[in-house]
Amino acid sequence: MLSMKNKYIIRSRISEAKFRSILRLFCLDIEAKKVSKLTNVSRYTINKIFDKLRLLIVQKCEEESPFNQGEIELDESYFGAKRVRGKRGRGSGGKVPVFGMLKREGKVYTQIVKKLLIISNNAYYREQSK
Repeated sequence: MLSMKNKYIIRSRISEAKFRSILRLFCLDIEAKKVSKLTNVSRYTINKIFDKLRLLIVQKCEEESPFNQGEIELDESYFGAKRVRGKRGRGSGGKVPVFGMLKREGKVYTQIVKKLLIISNNAYYREQSK
């Protein structure tokens, strides 16, 4: 029977020490190309590991999401350039709309809004709170 080389990834040929260094570089937000050069692991393998890590992060965030039930406060705001005299709200250019949800006694969920339409905001809020 073969001994496990890595307790973090099943059937991996990468040692635990090398995986921990890859994980550390992932946390430092270093590109896959640089990580592959620093660790002497192929870029294809690094990309697969990074994708698995991202999926695990998404799963964990969805599990811990406080917005599955209960009362939620909604708000939208604009961040970016300062207001030019005469223009207010969405009219002033260079601003990024950000949508936020807050649950009592807890966490804040924010997301940059890709397309802001007045008509679809209510449907968007309902969809995000499900």
